[in-house]
Amino acid sequence: MHFTGTQQIKAPKERVFQFVLDPNKVAECAPGFKTMEILGPDHFKPTLAVGIGAIRATFTLDVLLEDVREPDHAGMHGRGSAGGSAVDMKAAMDLTTISETETKMDWVADVNVSGTLASVGARMMEGVAHKLTAQFFDCFRAKIEAAG
Repeated sequence: MHFTGTQQIKAPKERVFQFVLDPNKVAECAPGFKTMEILGPDHFKPTLAVGIGAIRATFTLDVLLEDVREPDHAGMHGRGSAGGSAVDMKAAMDLTTISETETKMDWVADVNVSGTLASVGARMMEGVAHKLTAQFFDCFRAKIEAAG
């Protein structure tokens, strides 16, 4: 699945970028987030519970930040498996200053889900992914904007 979007965030670009680099802060907004293991400044393992229809799975992802160019760009690559299902994803975001107090984030994500979750929930997967993405960015914006 391929996703793209733009977010308007009422915060300076530097604050948005620092938030993005903090895996604990980002994880607080991830629907289904359970735990986080920090392995290094650019390597971490979040555990997330996801469900599509009646199928539920708990994934522990191995995530690496990559191509970080402060304060404008960051990418990540993650993969994990759970109960006969697997996920592989790549994402990147670019930040643009709109004003001293507002930032535009353009983002892209490619997610490949395979196994039981994909075969049973294939027809619902994209809709669920859009819903979870919207929930994530609502929380993300609220936390960054409240920090100001």
